[in-house]
Amino acid sequence: MIDNFLIINCTGTNNSIGIKTNNKFFKEKLQNNINSNNQLVNNIISFTNKYNVKLDNKYSLIVNMGPGSYSSVRISLSVAKGIQIVYGSKLYGYKNDQLEEFKLENIEILIKNKQLKNKMVNPIYQ
Repeated sequence: MIDNFLIINCTGTNNSIGIKTNNKFFKEKLQNNINSNNQLVNNIISFTNKYNVKLDNKYSLIVNMGPGSYSSVRISLSVAKGIQIVYGSKLYGYKNDQLEEFKLENIEILIKNKQLKNKMVNPIYQ
């Protein structure tokens, strides 16, 4: 079961990150501009620091696989894969149409209904 997680929703529109830790959920909307992809790692670091979260192997990673902007999807998957390698976290993916609204209740439905892909995260580009 996925208890604590970092979710990355970066497809080029309505980019957001969220974290569930100790039964609390925090989210932050990211800027959608040319430099926003380059800032994803910094945004995640600032976001986790803001809520005193230290990522480790107890945090799962959930990433939007698209469809979306080629650059946005590739960068978010690459960042998540890097976090997975460093911390040994589990990596899961979902498709854009599976998450109607970026809120905890909807994310927990994805988890509960086992709709997340965990073997191979394959990006979908527009």
